[in-house]
Amino acid sequence: ADESSGYESESAGGDRAAAAAPSGTRGRQRRARTAFTSEQVCRLEKTFQRQKYLGASERRKLAAALQLSEVQIKTWFQNRRMKLKRQI
Repeated sequence: ADESSGYESESAGGDRAAAAAPSGTRGRQRRARTAFTSEQVCRLEKTFQRQKYLGASERRKLAAALQLSEVQIKTWFQNRRMKLKRQI
């Protein structure tokens, strides 16, 4: 897995694995689901309560503090805004 992006790398035999896979699962592997710790979720929720959108520098600082990638932070905030929209 590529730690900086949060994506799993493709297997070495990419074409052979895709050929053997059932239809609908060909191509890139899905990335692994991130399992956030309760401390990370708590900090993310507190930050979200203060501001619904993060700038690049804020996202970078939060990612470093929580030992997550910026992509994971960005995705978490996108998903959290959608959750809030559904609740309203």
